[in-house]
Amino acid sequence: MKSKIRKLVTVVEETRREMDRAVDPPTRKAAAIAVIANPFAGRYQGDLEELMAIGEELGDLLGRRAVAALGIAPGAAESYGKAAIVGDAGELEHAAAILHPRLGKPLRAAVEKGAALVPSAKKMGGAGAPIDVPLGHKDAAFVRSHFDGMEIRVPDAPRADEIVVAVVVTDSGRPLPRVGGLTVAEIEGKDGLR
Repeated sequence: MKSKIRKLVTVVEETRREMDRAVDPPTRKAAAIAVIANPFAGRYQGDLEELMAIGEELGDLLGRRAVAALGIAPGAAESYGKAAIVGDAGELEHAAAILHPRLGKPLRAAVEKGAALVPSAKKMGGAGAPIDVPLGHKDAAFVRSHFDGMEIRVPDAPRADEIVVAVVVTDSGRPLPRVGGLTVAEIEGKDGLR
């Protein structure tokens, strides 16, 4: 492994009731989180290739862990998202290097297909900092019922020389969606939009 992982955290959130109505089947979100050493903490590095390779590695590891946490087949995953929090000895570009160039391809493999862009968020923060991982349907960005998010945090991370990297996968959209738009049944999944 290229990354030095201090901690892995997996969280599953299941919503069974909303506005005193049953949500059947329940909506479920799984966050797979890695707390890793930042190899460039405390210094400027022009070439961020090492972080890009770490992103590729984590896209696979975290994507598979999130799907497994839901107990579903990869193709049954519906939404995904990614996020990173960089400790204060790093810089925001370190999160971008992990999240953008290469994390998406192995994440898409973990959920089968994934024609749509993977929504993302990044920030600087200290131990216990929360971040909202934005979510969207994996194959069609215009599916409004799947515009959502999941807040994650690790109480003791990131330390100054660490990065928290999270992938969230769902088996459904929001509970009780009713704002219209493209439905899951109408997805073509060809262009990542519809």
